[in-house]
Amino acid sequence: MVLMLHLRDEHWERIREHFPEEHIPDGRAGRKPIPTRDVLEAVLWILNTGAQWHMLPQCYPNYKTVHRRFQRWCRQEVLRAVLTDLANTLRDEGGIDESECFIDATFASAKGGGDAIGPTKRGKGVKIMAIVDRHGLPLSVSTYAANHHEVTLVQLSFDFYMIEAKPENLIGDRAYDSDKLDAELKQEGVEMISPHRSNRVLRKTQDGRRLRRYERRWIVERFFAWIQWQRRLLVRWEYYAQNFLGFIQLAAMVILLKQF
Repeated sequence: MVLMLHLRDEHWERIREHFPEEHIPDGRAGRKPIPTRDVLEAVLWILNTGAQWHMLPQCYPNYKTVHRRFQRWCRQEVLRAVLTDLANTLRDEGGIDESECFIDATFASAKGGGDAIGPTKRGKGVKIMAIVDRHGLPLSVSTYAANHHEVTLVQLSFDFYMIEAKPENLIGDRAYDSDKLDAELKQEGVEMISPHRSNRVLRKTQDGRRLRRYERRWIVERFFAWIQWQRRLLVRWEYYAQNFLGFIQLAAMVILLKQF
């Protein structure tokens, strides 16, 4: 027996405008187009189970159709548009608080080949970067080759930031201890808060009282725990980085939809 995944009607209504239906031109023979909602629910089943595409149960549309439509969404950044819309709606309704945000990364191994994969001591893989608000809700998700240092990925993560207002305080671990990064973010109105590295040579710049905010860093770690319940994110099987990012964005979408 297959456990099917269904979107709640009210959740589908919130996002359906971003998922155009396929249409067959008048006078052209062909099968009736598969409803987009059915395709999305099939992709969510893949995300949740981690199964290969060809293992998609028969209660869903044909896996080739589902895979083709998912790849199109990734190429056209449909899922990024969905996240931006959801995040801004939530902020307008008071559900997001960007005054204090947290940043971190987690590692996902890459068993096959593909682009944007880097070697590390843990093997080939990628980094999943995330910025979350003080409630743990995602405001930016992105992925990069694992051999990049996290401090160099902060500004790139803001390229995927979903709302216009930058955080007043951005809190990270020792990997983000960088005077250069602090200065860059300060020009944008963002205060970077992170403990100093133990081998730091330059004078200390962090205020001990502000560092108390670091104790709440578990909030971003909880976000990674949430998305890693989606088995497709434990290992990157996708050859193209944009497709793996698409699955990460879907996991973030599920979290944001639950807030409505």
